[in-house]
Amino acid sequence: MEKIVLSGADGEDLEFFVLEETQLSGIKYLLVCDSEDENEDSEATILKEVTEEGDSVVYEFVENDVEFDAVAKLFEELVGDDADIDY
Repeated sequence: MEKIVLSGADGEDLEFFVLEETQLSGIKYLLVCDSEDENEDSEATILKEVTEEGDSVVYEFVENDVEFDAVAKLFEELVGDDADIDY
């Protein structure tokens, strides 16, 4: 599983693992969870690509409710009921 590291509000690194990715309206979205172990229960959330800076990509949490719901439904179709997406 690919690992994504984001900086938290307190400066602490937050690690997420990519479960699935898709594009909607030309924007890349990632379905991520906080555990690398596929057998462990973990909550999933959605990140979106906001910019590419050279070799690195910047992601942020999807905070708009309408955007989140649309992308969450798309991911549910892709991965089924196994994803516990954090609404």
